[in-house]
Amino acid sequence: MGDSKQETVVLWFRLDLRLADNPALRAAVATALPVVPVFIWSAQEHDGVPGAASRWWLHQSLLRLEKSLRLKGSRLVVRRGPAAETLLEIAAQNRVQRIFWNRIYEPAALRRDQAIEAKLKSRRIAAESFNASLLFDPGSIRTASGRTFQVFTPFWKAIWNERQTLRRTTPAPATISAPAQWPHSLTIADLDLEPKINWAGGIRAAWTPGEEAARHGLMTFAKSPVTEYNRERDRTDHDGTSRLSPHLHFGEIGPVQLWRVLADAPGSDSYLRQLAWREFSYHLLCAFPDTPGKPFNPQFRHFPWRRNAKRLRAWQMGRTGYPMVDAGMRQLWHTGWMHNRARLVVASFLVKHLLIHWQEGAAWFLDTLVDADLPNNTMGWQWTAGSGVDAAPYFRIFNPIVQGDKFDPDGAYVRHWVPELREVPVEWIHKPWQAPPRVLAAANVTLGKTYPQPIVDHAEARAAALGALAEMKAAARNASRRRT
Repeated sequence: MGDSKQETVVLWFRLDLRLADNPALRAAVATALPVVPVFIWSAQEHDGVPGAASRWWLHQSLLRLEKSLRLKGSRLVVRRGPAAETLLEIAAQNRVQRIFWNRIYEPAALRRDQAIEAKLKSRRIAAESFNASLLFDPGSIRTASGRTFQVFTPFWKAIWNERQTLRRTTPAPATISAPAQWPHSLTIADLDLEPKINWAGGIRAAWTPGEEAARHGLMTFAKSPVTEYNRERDRTDHDGTSRLSPHLHFGEIGPVQLWRVLADAPGSDSYLRQLAWREFSYHLLCAFPDTPGKPFNPQFRHFPWRRNAKRLRAWQMGRTGYPMVDAGMRQLWHTGWMHNRARLVVASFLVKHLLIHWQEGAAWFLDTLVDADLPNNTMGWQWTAGSGVDAAPYFRIFNPIVQGDKFDPDGAYVRHWVPELREVPVEWIHKPWQAPPRVLAAANVTLGKTYPQPIVDHAEARAAALGALAEMKAAARNASRRRT
């Protein structure tokens, strides 16, 4: 007797939690066979376990994806990993001969996917993967000599020159054919993603995950903020950014969708350039997969980083005594996100004022950001540290006072996130330790009690950073001589 089971196909959801412009979903539906959408929680198989903020977002996004699938006549099958064994089990029980997914462009994920594809092939199950998270596949945008771009400006020009070849976006399917019998599924709550403490309260108030919220955010941004993006994006006290980065990270919206909507908007070039910077980080990580753990510039292997748990904790908790730094770190802790200009300021402070290894900062960001993205995070921290490709020179050391005066001129950003300084006059808001005692007393500020004294002096820290840079160069020269 033949197998009476109905033939089906599997759609494996990962960081592509949307129905519109989803190439793998489109391909699965195009088979005209019943589709089994699957999400597998296999965090240990990625480059680092997703942080608490990311897990909170994932929980919410999966709930919304499940609802969207049910409106299309389908549902989401939820399992725990390992992914390969889980997919093979579902395939064996449901007469599956084809599995579709969208690629995750992280080194460990790509290696895992290759191994899974080989296992499926050995069982005569076809695997088809697609690009849903980038404008172009890594490796497809190269220099004239065929190499990976290592400088952003020519990469951006290449992206711009290739923009006409971007694929067309597609709407969500009207319906998704369901199997006669569904595989066993956990509930999303069974994955135990949400934090056990009320730490996520601020994040819940700040964000609405899901494809619908992402689409709404894009259309709102396209109506007017994008036209002012170049002028407003560095003002920490203004709402001048898109706030679409977490939606992009979880694939609730894709970069091609953003490009198609925003490309014709007046003044959108600056935002599209930021989208290309994100692209640049992915292409670099695929070409240089060791960069999350090693400096791209080998000289920085000799940098005399310092270990100081007390100062690291002060930085993490926004208790450095520098209001602009503390405001950024507290915004991150309360909302799972930080303004991009503040990210530059706090990162520079950690690696150049405190001389603490950039990997400590990268790890903290991965744990606390809702848009925690390995390629972007790696690129950003190596850029700040001066050790990456096309990096800022190490001797470029941000002065937190000057940064505050320039990008939070009225002190509104600091007053919001560092409320103990709310009554400090604007003249002193970014340098309260320099304020006259009577001014601090009138503002109910007692340095060292209600707000910390600066944990380092800027001028002394700058001198120490430049000294460390010179020490690194000397050590690198000596190491080179020994090798020769």
